[in-house]
Amino acid sequence: MELKVRFMPQDKSVKVRPGTTVLRAARNARVHIATRCGGNAGCLMCKVEVEAEHSQALSSPTSAEQRKLGPLLEQGIRLACQAKICGSAEVRLPEDPLKAAIRRQLERQQEDDLW
Repeated sequence: MELKVRFMPQDKSVKVRPGTTVLRAARNARVHIATRCGGNAGCLMCKVEVEAEHSQALSSPTSAEQRKLGPLLEQGIRLACQAKICGSAEVRLPEDPLKAAIRRQLERQQEDDLW
């Protein structure tokens, strides 16, 4: 049995076996999720967002996730290295902080150019 995982905003999908981590699924889909700890819930770099309607498609949070993320779990934030796929899901990757800063600066410049 294969399950479909869709990564947003890249709009890339991949089929995986149940029990595959979100991080492994992303790699299979050629979607980059940053990580430093090798999937041990140590660096917290692999945070992803899962909408409430897709939360049941992932395994329950591990004890490591509960310790590291705390209240962020209630906001749909999961660690890609720990969350395992158990149903078809859609996962949203946060915008890279550097790209977000550049985008905001460009938006400000465009507003200034209008005046």
